[in-house]
Amino acid sequence: MSAGAELRGVRARYGLLEALHGIDLACPQGRITVLLGRNGAGRSTALHTLAGSLRPTAGQVRLRGVDVTGLDAHRRARLGTALVPAERAVFDSLTVAEHLALGGPAPVDHWFPELAPLAHRRAGALSGGQRQLVALARALAARPAVLLLDEPARGLAPAVVDRLHRLLLGLAADGRTVVLAEQSLPPAFDRPGTFVHVLRRGRITFSGEPPELRTSAADHG
Repeated sequence: MSAGAELRGVRARYGLLEALHGIDLACPQGRITVLLGRNGAGRSTALHTLAGSLRPTAGQVRLRGVDVTGLDAHRRARLGTALVPAERAVFDSLTVAEHLALGGPAPVDHWFPELAPLAHRRAGALSGGQRQLVALARALAARPAVLLLDEPARGLAPAVVDRLHRLLLGLAADGRTVVLAEQSLPPAFDRPGTFVHVLRRGRITFSGEPPELRTSAADHG
């Protein structure tokens, strides 16, 4: 099983605060990987380190087998990586159509028809859920090989979340690497084949599939 995205012995910090303490984290290609943990556990830091928006202080970042530790976020994006962060994921001054044009020609109107009537509205005038849809659509339009999502369902209606999760499962089945940061495991991904890493205070406390996670939780419960 090859890793589409990987951290090896990575340490990362914000100022004097070390947020990742030498973690090894592998996200298999062609599968959904979910990073679980409470706020402050290091989930978002891991995503930003993979994307290149945060440079590690030690260790190695690999994407599809290539060492990209020294590459910035823009160069990693050109190599096929897309990040949808939890905050500041859109540009307030750009319209929905302008955001989608930044991503690429993929048919996002088919995935998220809710955006069609909003095409000429500026992102700053949208609701939180609409802004999240714009951010997701822009990332998906780029057809990334490695897609990094920080709590992507935030602010979305349940029917839209179901559609999004089906889309992500399809991308993984197509051989893409999909990595989500979540506080709890979404039911759509609670199945064999999903890979889970549990983070706690910047360390990995569990790696495996959902059935193994349940067994581990029962053993420690």
